[in-house]
Amino acid sequence: MEIRCKCGDTCIKPISTAIKDIELFYKPCNDCKTEKIKKFSPLAEQINLDEIDNNFGSCKCGKRHLDAVISHVLKIMMDEGIKDKKANLRNACVPLVTPGYPTNSILYLPKDSLVILSNKVDKKCAEIIVKEVKEVKGVLKGDVRKTVGIKDSDSNPHVYELLAGCDLRCDIIQTPYGILGIYKYQHEIHIEFPKLKPPKIEILKNALEAYDKPTVLDCTCGPGTLGITCLKAGARKVVFNDIWSPAIETTLINLEVNGFPVKLSGSEEKLVASGDKFEVYNMDIRKLANCLDEKFDICIIDAFPDVDTAEFVESAGKLGKEVVVILK
Repeated sequence: MEIRCKCGDTCIKPISTAIKDIELFYKPCNDCKTEKIKKFSPLAEQINLDEIDNNFGSCKCGKRHLDAVISHVLKIMMDEGIKDKKANLRNACVPLVTPGYPTNSILYLPKDSLVILSNKVDKKCAEIIVKEVKEVKGVLKGDVRKTVGIKDSDSNPHVYELLAGCDLRCDIIQTPYGILGIYKYQHEIHIEFPKLKPPKIEILKNALEAYDKPTVLDCTCGPGTLGITCLKAGARKVVFNDIWSPAIETTLINLEVNGFPVKLSGSEEKLVASGDKFEVYNMDIRKLANCLDEKFDICIIDAFPDVDTAEFVESAGKLGKEVVVILK
């Protein structure tokens, strides 16, 4: 399957390329500046705002301290009347770095390594930010407290609004079976911050250890993280399924970039795609049993935090020997 970013640029890369030198990606050089800005104090009381531009905190290596970048973003927001003069870094926006990589170090950002989310920004301001702040590749409008996606077929979907640039991000996920790169168009897929030991992967690992090359049904696959982990772990077959079409689209991307070639289905409406050892469906889990006539060793349910999974568990129980509900 040929894949290309919606923005037309070369944002999507094989994971071997995306993770190359990842530990050095956000590290400063010896000449990088450290900005000492108090995050909860008004920015205007600490710095002359007229001095903040692309040169503020910049280094010849091309990176800037995260606080310098957000200061630049906040200054534009204040110039455009989105934020007042009492605004601080903590309430400026939600910074989403790409690639997302679990680290305790202070981040120094290169060009096009940040997507920002704000519930206040407008399109004009967003376009100025993408044009003038070189580190920002995309600006989203939305409330970080609201989960993006769709809970079930009885619910309305919720998405963020992409105001400017490109919001494709890649999260680097560490698993016992190798590193994964999970791409997401962040206005369509829920935000998850990578951790050194992702709890979901740990729960899945415990389930996988009880089987030798199991068959797995990832009932609510999202961008495909858990199902791809199963393939990397040596599963005999994995079926991916999600009711949210954008989740399926990103699952196909993530299968390809993580080394599992995808063949799109041209005949079966519900079977979106397939490949060596996997199939991909776009259905309500409660109707999936009508399309599958096999019994899986493991069925995975990874639903949103406020979703009652009772019906999902019941439906998965008809298809699998063991139902694993991933805790949030």
